[in-house]
Amino acid sequence: MKKVINTIKAPAPIGPYNQAILSGDTLYISGQIALNVESGTLILDTIELETEQVMENLKAILEAADMTFSNVVKSTIFISNMDDFVNINEVYGSYFSEDAPARETVQVAKLPKGVNVEISMIAVK
Repeated sequence: MKKVINTIKAPAPIGPYNQAILSGDTLYISGQIALNVESGTLILDTIELETEQVMENLKAILEAADMTFSNVVKSTIFISNMDDFVNINEVYGSYFSEDAPARETVQVAKLPKGVNVEISMIAVK
């Protein structure tokens, strides 16, 4: 069984997809960017603030599915510049305890709306 997960506390999808899909006990979260839903603006001041906004958007979706970052088993990080890896990694890591999920980080040519980082996740209850 598949259940759509959407919350007003995270950015609405900008295409034909949902914020997340819950299938059984597994939550598949679509890639999130640094769009602040309260202000409606992209947070691009620094890579650290941008990453923090992405993580807060992911947190809101996890909470909508009654989960936390401790449920995350896999993350994918897309970045536009590998030189930002250390700073992104520092912010990303602050959201996890010692049991961080599996992950890959991939540099891409371009991301939606000209952002510098996009993160998707898979979580399990």
